[in-house]
Amino acid sequence: MTDNNNLIVYCEFDDGKVADVSLELLTKGRELATKLGVKLEAIVIGDNLNGVENQLFPFGVDTVYKVEDKRLYPYVSAPHASVLINLFKEIKPQVCLMGATCIGRDLGPRVSSCLHSGLTADCTALEIGDHTDPKTGKEYQNLLYQIRPAFGGNIVATIVNPDCRPQMATVREGVMRKEEFDANYKGTVVNLEADKYVSPEDFAVEIIDRHIEKSKVNIKGAPIVVAGGYGMGSKENFQLLYDLADTLGGEVGASRAAVDAGFTEHERQIGQTGVTVRPKLYIACGISGQIQHIAGMQDSSIILSINNDPEAPINTIADYVITGNAEDVIPKLIKYYKKNSK
Repeated sequence: MTDNNNLIVYCEFDDGKVADVSLELLTKGRELATKLGVKLEAIVIGDNLNGVENQLFPFGVDTVYKVEDKRLYPYVSAPHASVLINLFKEIKPQVCLMGATCIGRDLGPRVSSCLHSGLTADCTALEIGDHTDPKTGKEYQNLLYQIRPAFGGNIVATIVNPDCRPQMATVREGVMRKEEFDANYKGTVVNLEADKYVSPEDFAVEIIDRHIEKSKVNIKGAPIVVAGGYGMGSKENFQLLYDLADTLGGEVGASRAAVDAGFTEHERQIGQTGVTVRPKLYIACGISGQIQHIAGMQDSSIILSINNDPEAPINTIADYVITGNAEDVIPKLIKYYKKNSK
């Protein structure tokens, strides 16, 4: 097969459904594949994969590779890695994308290490562009720009992989938009035989039983998010955010600094090391606006910042700014809202 002929997305599949993060990556993958003039492909590994392609084709997928075997579900590192490594040696994809989930974080490094291809984790943007090597002057065209904050968020780094293939990147859930390409799009299905890609040794580890606790917090789908930062000062003050969220019918979010300080639980963390949200209204209380946090909420429709520092970085992206202490402002907001919403 010819080199550089496709862009492939590893699709996580559980309980009859393809993971949202995989569908988000297919949306982005379709855009990138069109720019590159290559096919968009998807690979699904597991059991009971009947009809999974119908969830994928509307996202503009040209080829779905299915590897179905009851030994491949639930996910175990070695066999899934073997399937990807051996398939990639065969089809030589130009780009491989996967979710920065517990599976993707485990699988991506194994595959990239074995193929000597490199991997950029937790990308916040993916683009196609050209690159000139500053040492050799060699020019490369149509490389994957793998973009993410670096050095504690002080810079946004654009990482390229000029010579090794596939160019690999992981992306967190919610960072990319999920959007169907064409409801009637039809690609082809390629059924692969598991035994051609895995060896008996890959099954040395067996899952006897597994328990998955579902998250109790759903800030990703909330239309209104009231988020607090370290500037809230204490766990007690953080309670004000819950009061405001209850009043408005929203959810409470937090910056990493607020979570690290113990003001609230990790599930509410928004940003590069938390979840990405796109609510209709985002109220940032006592949040300075580090680049990692902004990466997780910059696509909110309306951003309201409440901060006692008029120079806080978050104010530069806010639609409305209230300068003052959150513990003084929030009770007034609650009182005013209740008075005017009867």
